[in-house]
Amino acid sequence: MNKPIEEIQDGQTIELLKELHILTRDGKINQDSRRKLKQVYHLFNFIEPLLKDLEASHSELTLVDHGAGKSYLGFIIYDLFFKSRPDQGHVYGIETREELVKKSQDLQKKLNFNNMTFLNLSVANSISSPALPKKIGLVTALHACDTATDDAIQFAIEKKAKHLVLVPCCQAEVASALKKNKAQQLANPIAEIWRHPIHTREFGSHITNVLRCLQLESYGYQVTVTELVGLEHSMKNELITATLKEGPRPRAADRLKQLLQEIGLNDLQSRFRTDFLTTPTT
Repeated sequence: MNKPIEEIQDGQTIELLKELHILTRDGKINQDSRRKLKQVYHLFNFIEPLLKDLEASHSELTLVDHGAGKSYLGFIIYDLFFKSRPDQGHVYGIETREELVKKSQDLQKKLNFNNMTFLNLSVANSISSPALPKKIGLVTALHACDTATDDAIQFAIEKKAKHLVLVPCCQAEVASALKKNKAQQLANPIAEIWRHPIHTREFGSHITNVLRCLQLESYGYQVTVTELVGLEHSMKNELITATLKEGPRPRAADRLKQLLQEIGLNDLQSRFRTDFLTTPTT
């Protein structure tokens, strides 16, 4: 079947795009769907080289998508990459909303996308779930709300994932802690950065991602932070990619702890863990 519109990439399963409501039943696309498809394709451009790296290095060719929602990302990645490799790899979608998991399972069966699994789990519970392999190649979390992104990072660390691709969203935990400790921190001039409520929210969101990057670096990941798409498409557009390069980096862990102490976030030490520092060496 020919492509119905020029934006659709070669090899894309048209029935999938219709089931995801990106295309209408007669193969047309509206502006909102065009924008959504553009974002997913743009993200795929970051992810495809990482999958090819896993393939070339004979690493685990597995992708776990946390906070999968309707699984737009997982299905399109499978369609564009894994479908042509029927004997290799697997895509897992993790989602807490049971009805969305059921719809994804039904669509997966309808399209015969055999190497896909959808699990009704929280990100935190997925870390210890026997339904997932002990090692994972690539972890994604696209707009996983609030602490779900932190749980996805912990999942990746526990599973020794080689690559992570994160687009954080709705980060409220740190902002709440800043607000709680604001009175005692105002003696420190740096607290002026988050004294006003709007600044508390914005700085809380920013510092959350700074802390996440330091945590990943402390575990040996090389981290890159960039923009996913222009602000005209999404306000939640910070893209964090990380690749495991080396062993633990105590300096990054020290910087993380110092930063938590400096801005009065010691209560969040357990959130931004660097356990390797207390693990005995053999």
